[in-house]
Amino acid sequence: MEVPPEMLDALAGWFAQSLSPDAAARRAAEQSISSATASPGFALALLGLSASPRHDLQARLAASVHFKNLLRRRWPKPDAEADDAADHLPASDCAIIKANLLQLLLTAPPLIQAQLSEALAAAAASDFPAMWESLLPSIVSSLGTAVNAGDVAATNSLLAAAASLFSRFRNAFDNNALRLDLKYCLEIFAAPLLEVFLFASRRLQAAATTVNPLELRPVFECLRLCCEIFYSLNSIDLPEFFEDNMRQWMTEFRAFLTTSYPPPVEADGAPDALRAAVCDNLQLYMEKYEEEFRGYLKEFVEAVWGLLMAQTASPSRAQLAVTAIRFLTTVAESVHHALFGSPEAMKQICDSVVVPNLRLRDDDEELFEGNWVEYVRRDSEGSDADTLRRAACRLLRGLAANYRDQVAALVSAQVQQMLAAYAADRANNWKEKDAAIYLVIALMQKPGATGGGTPVVDMESFFTSVIVPELQAPDWQSEPMLKATVLRFLKEFKDQIPKATALALLPSVVRFLTHESNVVHSYAATFIENLLIIKDAVPVPGVSTVTRSPRYVATDINPFAPQIIQNLSTALSFPDSYENPYLMKCLMRVLGIANISGQIVHEITARLVGILMEVCNNPKNPDFNHYLFEALAAVIGRTGEQDPTLLPAFETSLFPVLQRILVEDISEFWPYAFQIFAQLVNLSRPPLSQNYMQLFGVLLSNATWDRPPCVPALVRLLRAFLRKIPNELNQEGRLPNILAISRSLLSRSSTEDSSFYMLNTLVENVSLDIMSPYISEIWSALFTRLQTRQAVKFVNSLVVFMSLVLVKYGSGVLVSSIDAIQPNLFTQILPRFWIPNLKLIKGALEVKLTAVASTKLLCESAVLLDAAAAQLWGKLLDSIVTLLSRTNQDGAQQEQNDGADAVDIQKTSGYSVSFVRLQYAGKSEDDLLKEVNDPKQFLVTSLATLSAQSPGRFGPVIEQHVDPANKSVLLQLCAAYNANIV
Repeated sequence: MEVPPEMLDALAGWFAQSLSPDAAARRAAEQSISSATASPGFALALLGLSASPRHDLQARLAASVHFKNLLRRRWPKPDAEADDAADHLPASDCAIIKANLLQLLLTAPPLIQAQLSEALAAAAASDFPAMWESLLPSIVSSLGTAVNAGDVAATNSLLAAAASLFSRFRNAFDNNALRLDLKYCLEIFAAPLLEVFLFASRRLQAAATTVNPLELRPVFECLRLCCEIFYSLNSIDLPEFFEDNMRQWMTEFRAFLTTSYPPPVEADGAPDALRAAVCDNLQLYMEKYEEEFRGYLKEFVEAVWGLLMAQTASPSRAQLAVTAIRFLTTVAESVHHALFGSPEAMKQICDSVVVPNLRLRDDDEELFEGNWVEYVRRDSEGSDADTLRRAACRLLRGLAANYRDQVAALVSAQVQQMLAAYAADRANNWKEKDAAIYLVIALMQKPGATGGGTPVVDMESFFTSVIVPELQAPDWQSEPMLKATVLRFLKEFKDQIPKATALALLPSVVRFLTHESNVVHSYAATFIENLLIIKDAVPVPGVSTVTRSPRYVATDINPFAPQIIQNLSTALSFPDSYENPYLMKCLMRVLGIANISGQIVHEITARLVGILMEVCNNPKNPDFNHYLFEALAAVIGRTGEQDPTLLPAFETSLFPVLQRILVEDISEFWPYAFQIFAQLVNLSRPPLSQNYMQLFGVLLSNATWDRPPCVPALVRLLRAFLRKIPNELNQEGRLPNILAISRSLLSRSSTEDSSFYMLNTLVENVSLDIMSPYISEIWSALFTRLQTRQAVKFVNSLVVFMSLVLVKYGSGVLVSSIDAIQPNLFTQILPRFWIPNLKLIKGALEVKLTAVASTKLLCESAVLLDAAAAQLWGKLLDSIVTLLSRTNQDGAQQEQNDGADAVDIQKTSGYSVSFVRLQYAGKSEDDLLKEVNDPKQFLVTSLATLSAQSPGRFGPVIEQHVDPANKSVLLQLCAAYNANIV
């Protein structure tokens, strides 16, 4: 694989600059990399740089990460849409990558090797094994060579590649194709894996007394990788090979758990990392293959128990303890729970496993002070790496599933003992109270939880005597870890706190927003934000359904809003909280619910704009940035609608930073900026200012639409303009330009939604006299696409668009404009696409639109009212009834969008440029049929009116062509709305 040296040098320079602290240099480098992405051989150049020893290691690592992500994004996928093939890597590049990747991976440094292993897995996810038959045999052959040579380092590199390759079996959906792939892998790799495993185990036994951890670390890693692969290959089913050789595996597993190594080796952590992998495998077998595994269970429970009792300085002991406790929890929840059922065993578990692992440790305090983000992630949100505290409590819950009363008694006594210790010496024993509260959080029933919970305390008494005093204590800055746990208790049980009590405590909680601890003020913000999104079930009078209504509304939060906003603004100035997403999410929520006015609007707008100006220098926290734009959208939306005179002030504050985003090409923020612009346009009154008209010109530029993540936001902005200045489209060739953009979007499945949204926007807002010259062009584009794209999603969008044309311009225009493309085309479209897909339409507004449009077709269109079209008429009615009866059965509990969806919407977006809708920027859809309250009533009353004009004509048609079940539904509707079809 030859890559020109000058290309490698250029790439290395760009990647080095992309890591620069200088924003301008970094953006220039990122732009250069982005521009080069489409160049032929770019992927090969990335791989070449990753493997080039003469270049800087950091640049090589950055290149390997980019290479991995490029393969994930652009490696050809068998099930990809045909129109997405243009984004795929060329087949020639893929072939070269597959021929060289494994060998380059083996010679790369460890950090780069890890990235290339993931890249290999990304390519293999599509091609292996059918289109990459040489891969696994190559790994096996190289493994044999490495083992024969005693080369553990090379063995580990190959095992790491295999581990990445097989990891897909852990979480993939079980189907025949996957099982065939697994069978292929087992036939080739199962026996060599056991050979490598036994080779490494013998080598470890031979060197068991070695005191130098550096000599044994690669051997432990080799065995750990074997265990990781063991887990992957056993994840779907118990393979015959592993069942036949179970004793060999289990014998070695037990030896790893029960053998002690010299203190320097134990302190290195490698033995515990291996033991943790063994415990993962034991848990897998306990969960999935209990019958085959039960003969080994007792000895492994004893071995794991012994590990938990042993003391060691190993840095990996915490993770081992988590996996060990997880295994014991699985046993405790199984039919073998009697192993722990005796009072003595249960007390020993509580005293020796749960309580020691429940108390805060030194490294917890260090994490609390030194890396608050990670502490919050582990403590409050959970993470991939479980914590000892959580694992210990899960073990208690597992025991409680079969021994509820015994566990409740033990834990209740323990909680009282801890609280008594705290009362005896508050200054030194605050950790006891912290552990007691954590126990209650873990074991008491919470709303929505299953299993009934374990009643360890009287909750009301505990809340009053233990929690409230900490919230109202004068020394509220002291013992920050205890205060954080108290606030977490509030968050966990927020639904159970009466509204009056919560509002009474709110000033005390608001105080903690300015606590000097990042964790404490983050937890206070999280509680307030979570409190404001609580919804209570409210029965709907006369209907057997419920709706969910917010518990806290503007009148509840208004008295506290100014202080909350002020304290949050202060906290955002604290060290390490400049971009605290928990604070910004809380601010977003308060601004989205409370009614604010006057000076506070100007102050918070200026504060938010100032923060935005700062993060524009280096957008690095996508969660924070999303909530920041949501907060701006909330201020603009709520206060701008209440007081239109604020609009000039918003424009003065926001235009400079929004223009900076566009001019400096801060691509991460483009989708947000266009949504904020759309919001401002929606609030404006014609004639629009020159600034907006310049933006309108930018919007109509083809280049603006070249960025797929921006397209949905651009369509929303176009919609806003068309609502205000629809006649502007009739000037300077603007409408043809928009239609050309729409055709381009329509040609790709990934952007076809936006194309339909754009066309819908045009029809909704532009009069027929302006649209008429172009309507045939629109149909031609849609039906040409329909010839190759008949997916349900596309056809449903087409039915919605046709319905919109009918509702806005009339059934005659719809039919004649389609038939102008080809005679009688409409009567071909109707039975092939409209009628069968009508019953598949989803969404309250879409269902209403298509049902009303179809009803109008039935009752107004000459084509459908022709006697020769009786069958079509009957089938269309049948489809309408199916649609309306289905939505009735679904209940369609449509909740008003209060921005709650904004809470976690950014979690999957990462650091890539993507469109994320701003919930507080306003709804994207309007009901065009406000005059129709109920589409069911509209259907039967329209049919009654039609049949009254031709008595006796439509009854036989209904009898012959409408499904019996739908005829029954139709009769029920007629009775309900007092309508008769005669």
